[in-house]
Amino acid sequence: MMATAGYIDDSCSEVIDPPKTEVLDVTELTGDHIQQPPKPNVVVSSSVRDLLECPVCLSAMYPPIHQCSNGHTLCSGCKPRVHNRCPTCRHELGNIRCLALEKVAASLELPCKYQSFGCSGIYPYYSKLKHESQCQYRPYSCPYAGSECTVAGDIPYLVNHLKDDHKVDMHNGCTFNHRYVKPNPHEVENATWMLTVFSCFGEYFCLHFEAFQLGMAPVYIAFLRFMGDDAEAKNYSYSLEVGGTGRKMIWQGVPRSIRDSHRKVRDSYDGLIIQRNMALFFSGGDRKELKLRVTGRIWKEQ
Repeated sequence: MMATAGYIDDSCSEVIDPPKTEVLDVTELTGDHIQQPPKPNVVVSSSVRDLLECPVCLSAMYPPIHQCSNGHTLCSGCKPRVHNRCPTCRHELGNIRCLALEKVAASLELPCKYQSFGCSGIYPYYSKLKHESQCQYRPYSCPYAGSECTVAGDIPYLVNHLKDDHKVDMHNGCTFNHRYVKPNPHEVENATWMLTVFSCFGEYFCLHFEAFQLGMAPVYIAFLRFMGDDAEAKNYSYSLEVGGTGRKMIWQGVPRSIRDSHRKVRDSYDGLIIQRNMALFFSGGDRKELKLRVTGRIWKEQ
């Protein structure tokens, strides 16, 4: 079992393709690298890492790396921010490239920053960011939809976070029967009900239910997300059913990975969508109060 860990990534580094100029040829290092069997751990001197750290944003520098006439360096992203003045000595920067440092970077191989989450790969400096943006061990964002939660971590960590910090409903089993109630549904254009998490087949699934506007029409949507990667999510299917007064609607689909944000899933309409008038019809009574019962089940495809 992978060690439980939380992760907050405050890096704003953008994934930058390696340099492609006639001055510096590192094309042999820039291809898409398939993770090879782990190499022995590579230890890179902290002084070399310091040389490759931008003094302004403190992120790793990628070509073009700029320098002033005194040899102080900074990344291309920060050059406009300092108004073409060296942040160290205040000399004008001009357009001097630090080709020597770019060549040093091209010679380095570094471990993935998600090593503590289980990634054992070692990558050329110029391929590392691209790998990390797609690494299967990168942490997951919190799937809670009721707030803009910035917590990230592996699945065991997020399960505990949802339970302890968001107080979500936790259930064991592969079937569910939930009732969603709202006294004044006509006053609610956008609303999110409490997330429900199911433990099933040794995995975790998140059931979402919310109201939103589909064009000009107020609707409700229910959908399931899988706490894991998309490739694993495709091993499962689920169904949702809602009804009343002798009628019913049924949805069957594949749960989406929590790699896709709740908003992305909702806005792709990948779930059971119920118009508000139909939802109130299913609720019975005088149709002034939402009392919607949603049932469903999860199964594993053979």
